[in-house]
Amino acid sequence: VQLVESGGGLVQAGGSLRLSCVGSGHTFNSYATGWSRQAPGREREFVAAISGIDELTYYAASLKGRFSISRENAKNTVYLQMNNLRPEDTAVYYCAAVFIHRTVVSSSDFVGGSWGQGTQVTVSS
Repeated sequence: VQLVESGGGLVQAGGSLRLSCVGSGHTFNSYATGWSRQAPGREREFVAAISGIDELTYYAASLKGRFSISRENAKNTVYLQMNNLRPEDTAVYYCAAVFIHRTVVSSSDFVGGSWGQGTQVTVSS
């Protein structure tokens, strides 16, 4: 599956952005899909994921409450809604997808999956 992210940009602290990840193929909606981010000089970190079965959602503990992941199957799209953004949220955000036939999803599931090219999010103070 091929993934294309969009929706990044420059936003002031306290603002919101919605990232989109469009997947190719008629089976994309069956894929578990997640978002990770990587800030300069830091390791990539898990942000959120949504299962292909039952659309269960998972979040990094530090981001739950501000970030929300969802999917719109008719558009082969997974969204990441980010609210109350902070300068420390500045990073390149990546979408990843993997086909796993279970509802429980963890960040390690995406290591061998498909990844997009990333979209830059910059939050100014």
